Order: sequence, then structure tokens, then C-alpha cells
Amino acid sequence: MTRSRNRKTRLRTTAEQINFAIRAALQALLPGAALCLLLSLLGASPARADYAVLQSGVRIHVTGYQQFGDRVVLTVEGGTVEIAASALAAIEPEEQFRALPADAPDPNIPYGKLIHAAAQKSGINEKVLERVIAQESNFNAKAISRKRALGLMQLMPQTAARYSVRNVFDPEQNINGGTNYLKDLLDRYQGNLVLALAAYNAGPQVVERYGGVPPFAETQNYVRRITSKLPAASLSLPALPLN
Repeated sequence: MTRSRNRKTRLRTTAEQINFAIRAALQALLPGAALCLLLSLLGASPARADYAVLQSGVRIHVTGYQQFGDRVVLTVEGGTVEIAASALAAIEPEEQFRALPADAPDPNIPYGKLIHAAAQKSGINEKVLERVIAQESNFNAKAISRKRALGLMQLMPQTAARYSVRNVFDPEQNINGGTNYLKDLLDRYQGNLVLALAAYNAGPQVVERYGGVPPFAETQNYVRRITSKLPAASLSLPALPLN
């Protein structure tokens, strides 16, 4: 009995030493914020968690998560998604979800207050919305494309109707409608900003037909121009082919 007890004590001590060594190695390799996140995940078991909140402000509904080194595997409806740990801001139950605090609107950006409000309401990174509007209309609220896309976020008439935009040339209505559409695309592609932007430009049916970003110069340049100066964490997930 004494020998068995001593063996258990040695095993427990060894496990504690290994755990301490892992944490010490992480502390040497990672900055403080990333370390806190990883250590909290290392101590957590795959359990119920309603939302993975990304650094971009996007939230993904999840049913579980696990930490593997510098990667986090999120369990979502229909499978799993792997992201960098640095892209994850928090795991929060639905009833406790809080929108990430946003910066004050940039006074140098046209319609900055409207964009800021839409970003806060939707959880989409404000810079993403600014860049989408810049690419779509160059902040021209009266813009009309050859394809009949209208206003700041270049809403097609059927898209405007779907999101209850009565006056597409009203900046607030147009921004809210376009933001809600982009938010739905982000939800559709589980937070993948690259795929959501490709679908915003070319249509979700085209993205799904090609299993990813379609091989059109216009769409690829559109996505590249919007995402080129964004932090890597804002992209959320790589543009992997769709299943």
C-alpha cells in the first residue's frame, strides 16, 4: 500500500513538473496577452462554449474547442475549424457575450460615425467596412454601377429589398444594409473574411461553385485590396476550399 501511494505521489509530481515546464516554455516564447489566452485554454477542457470571439470582432458559434500548441480547433456545426491562437480574443457563453470595444470613429473618414455605429452593432471590424465602401463606391453615396449596384456599399436592388433598405442612396440605410449582408456572409463562411468578401463581390453561388475565391481578376484584386493592410488576425481563417 505504501509503495503504491509513493508511486502515485511520484507520478503526480512528475505531471506537475511537466505542466510547469510547458508553461515556462510558453512564457519564454509568447507575449503576455497571447500567453494568458493560451494558458487559460490549456487549463480548459472541451466544454460547452457558445461563441468564439475573434480579434476582428467576428463571433463564431461553437460547441467546443481545444488548444494544440499555437493553434485552436473550434467545433462548429458540421465539423471543426482550426485557427491561430493569436486570432482568438475570447470564448464566451451566449448569455455573457459582449461586443468588443471599438475605437472612436475616425473624423477623417467620410460617414465615419455611421460606419462606426454599424461596426459596433454587427461586430465587424470598422476598418473592414471602411475598405469595403472605399472599394465599392469610393464613398460616393450616389454611385451607380453598370450592373445596377447602388450607393455606398453598392447594393443590388434585390439585396436592398432583402435588408429593408428603402432608399439605397441614404448613407445610413445603405451602410446598415450592406453591413448586415456582409455579416450574414461571415456567418455563412464561419467567420472567413476572405470568402465573405469574395461572395460580396462575386456572389455566394459563384464562391461555392468554385469551392473558394473564384479565379476572376476583379474578385481576387477586390479581396486583396481590402485585406492587404489588415492585421492577419482580422482575416480570421484561411481561404480554404469549401466542402
